[in-house]
Amino acid sequence: MSDLKLFSTLGVVSVLEELLPRLGVTVDAVYEPTKRLMERIQAGERADLAILTSEAVDELMASGVLAPGSRVDLARSYVGMAVAPGAPRPDISTVEAFRQTLQAAKTIGYSRAGASGIFFAGLLERMGLAEEVNAKATVIPAGFTGQLLLDGKVELAVQQVSELMAVPGIDILGKIPMEIQPDTIFSAGLFAGTARAAEARDFVAMIAAASVAPLYAEKGLEPV
Repeated sequence: MSDLKLFSTLGVVSVLEELLPRLGVTVDAVYEPTKRLMERIQAGERADLAILTSEAVDELMASGVLAPGSRVDLARSYVGMAVAPGAPRPDISTVEAFRQTLQAAKTIGYSRAGASGIFFAGLLERMGLAEEVNAKATVIPAGFTGQLLLDGKVELAVQQVSELMAVPGIDILGKIPMEIQPDTIFSAGLFAGTARAAEARDFVAMIAAASVAPLYAEKGLEPV
């Protein structure tokens, strides 16, 4: 029998890449930012299950694309910032320090389609920094912004902490201040009409098990 087909946000890739071999499980996975996956789903693509932001899962359940009541929360995610290895480590411990770091940086990278990038673009607007920061920003369509640091293209990278941790070698400064953090939860849901609902539910139970909580924490996520 073929593997379960999974659509998953990049935010939990590092967890799944370590967990699934440990469990002896393989999946036919598409890993992309939630926004990109939503575009594919809205265009008619289907899988057996999806791991997306909780808001996206709720939207797809409301429209009947995902099975009602199938949402299972996996982990809370936080937006962070990183620099290249050996680079100076600017202060982001307070909102004002974060503002000053953004203003002082010569180059900044973030992702256009990821949940963190959508949030960050809105945060810049709310802080009155959009024009100033975007003038020196490299905005990638998808992928890991930490790679921009290793390539020498930017001096600061913004993304979910779990996604920054997926790029070995970069120096993660930590989370941006909690006062301005988004409330991002990654959740799983089953596609309505999948012929493999029982297998998909078993899969979700495995990745949501209490025994997996330490791995989520190790990968920069907060188990829920």
